[in-house]
Amino acid sequence: MELYDLVMRRRSVRNFRPDEVPGDIVEKLVNAAASAPTGCNIQPLSVVTVQEAAGRAKLGEMIKRQPWVKNAPLSMIFCLDFWRLKRWAELSGVEFRGHDAFSHFLLAYADVMCAAQTVVLLAESLGLGSVYVGRLPYVADDAREYFGMPTYVLPLMLLCLGYPKTVPRRVPKLPPAVIGHREQYRPLSDDDLRTAFDEKYGAFDGDARRYFGRVLGEALEAEEQGEGEWLEGSRARMAEKAVASNAEFVFKVRYRADLMVETNAAAIDIFKNAGFDCFR
Repeated sequence: MELYDLVMRRRSVRNFRPDEVPGDIVEKLVNAAASAPTGCNIQPLSVVTVQEAAGRAKLGEMIKRQPWVKNAPLSMIFCLDFWRLKRWAELSGVEFRGHDAFSHFLLAYADVMCAAQTVVLLAESLGLGSVYVGRLPYVADDAREYFGMPTYVLPLMLLCLGYPKTVPRRVPKLPPAVIGHREQYRPLSDDDLRTAFDEKYGAFDGDARRYFGRVLGEALEAEEQGEGEWLEGSRARMAEKAVASNAEFVFKVRYRADLMVETNAAAIDIFKNAGFDCFR
C-alpha cells in the first residue's frame, strides 16, 4: 500500500481484539520512535511500553472513563526525558538547564510528538490500530510514581495500540482547501468559515446518540465497553447548557472554555513536580 493511502485510511481505533502484540512488533515500534526526527539529534525522549494486565489496569484507573486504555493489549507512554540529558551533562562536567527553558521544552515536546506519530504510521502498516489519549499529563504525578520515572521525566502522551476489532468510519474533517494556505495565510470570510464548519459537523440536532455517532464516536465506544457515563453525562450537559449548535457543543461540553483555562494552574504544578520550572 502506498504511504499516502495508509495515511488517509488511518482512524483512531478504540475497540481492540485481546490478541497480544508480539515482542518483535513492539521492538519495531520502539525502534521507530528512536529513529524519529529530533532537534539537534539530542533525543529527549523515553518510551515506556505497558503490556501486563496490572499496568494496563492502573493506566485505566488514572485516565478514567476511557475503557480502551485498560482494554488495549499495548500502551506506549511517550515521555519528555531531560533526566538522561541532565545526568549526561553532569557526568561530562557541563551544565544542562533544559528543564528551566520554555524554548527547550517546546522543542522537546515536538520531538516527542514526532516520535509518537512515527509509531502510529508504522503500527498502521503492520495491521495495528491506535488511539492517542491526551489526558496523561494531567495525571502525570500518579504515572511518574507508578512507572518509576525520576525527576525531569514527564509523561506527555499515551498511545493505546492493538489489533482492531472494529475500525470507525471516517470522521468529519475540514477540507484541505481550508487547512492549506499557499505562500501566505488566507483568512476565511465569515460566511466561508461558517460554511466550512457546518459542512464538517453537519446539522445539529438534539438526538445525542445520533449526533455522537457522527462527530464523537468515542462516547458510543465507551458505552459499548461498559462506560455509559460519558454518553449520559454529555447528554445531560447538552441539556443543562441548552446547546443548540456545533460550536456550543465543542466549547460548552466537549472542551469547556472555562474548565480548559482553570486547568492551567494544576498542569503547571504537575510539570513543576517533575522538575520542569520553565512556566514562569
